[in-house]
Amino acid sequence: MDIQALEQWLWDAACAIRGPVDAPKFKDYILPLVFLKRLSDVFEDELHRLSEEFGSTEVAQRLVEEERAHGKITLVRFYIPENARWEAIRRRATSGLGQYLTDAVRAVARENPVLSGVIDMVDFNATAAGQRIVPDEYLARLIDVLSRHRLGLDDVKPDVLGRAYEYLLRKFAEDQGQSAGEFYTPREVGVLMARLLEPEPSMTICDPTCGSGGLLIRCHSRLLERFGKQENGRLKLSNDVASLHVFGQEINPATFAIAAHERCRLRHSKLASAFATLLAGLCLRTRQDLLSLHPIVVYLVETRGFHKSATKTMPCERSRYGTSLSQSAD
Repeated sequence: MDIQALEQWLWDAACAIRGPVDAPKFKDYILPLVFLKRLSDVFEDELHRLSEEFGSTEVAQRLVEEERAHGKITLVRFYIPENARWEAIRRRATSGLGQYLTDAVRAVARENPVLSGVIDMVDFNATAAGQRIVPDEYLARLIDVLSRHRLGLDDVKPDVLGRAYEYLLRKFAEDQGQSAGEFYTPREVGVLMARLLEPEPSMTICDPTCGSGGLLIRCHSRLLERFGKQENGRLKLSNDVASLHVFGQEINPATFAIAAHERCRLRHSKLASAFATLLAGLCLRTRQDLLSLHPIVVYLVETRGFHKSATKTMPCERSRYGTSLSQSAD
């Protein structure tokens, strides 16, 4: 799916819930379902890969369920319960759909604790003044629209969630004071920065304001371009090439949700809590010492909104060399 098809798809999704939901809130209902669909489609792709590897779908499903029963999932990125898989959602009757969707995202969060507070932040059955905010019939229209495209491993580019969030903010929320640039680095900028950094195997890279994780993903992609080998039509690192160790933190919970999903593509990664801030946020440590980092990638870091006295007391000597201007990140 190219960017034009993605934007038309998201526009149609917004039109499906237009009326009961104000435009700046479209992303709050659309993005979690896009996220859920991405998880479900990737899970389906991984089950298919395992079926080919082990000879049958039944064997693959049994092995995944056995891992789940033992509390440690390694064969797939995330385990998606049956009631949260997109095909089950698509077949669900309109009546009670809001509660069903809320139960589905909460089930995903229970099965995958790393997604708790990430995918389950929206109550699709919420009410205001005694009435449903988004009636079931509107949610049914939204599900129909989102079902038009697959979001599996080979169907879309890895940064599809970041691009979706960028479009929804740019199209519907920038008039309300939110800027897409606050969370998503343009692809061209990310590619350029990754090429300038030229990451080497086993490097440790940190983005202290990672947004949806685009810059870190670009660094990983650049490593694949330089050291990866073609395998089943995709670049992969061989076992003798060390992957990057990637660290990031993000203050915005909704943006953090995207980064949390994207990190599953990296072997060694760590993201700080969604509520980590530049002032009292993550100080990366190994045992008792500060972690030694190689490149630091930052696209936008502004002190806007921070009191000058506060920036002087940032932990880990973050402001030793000063801070950026309040109105510019240059």
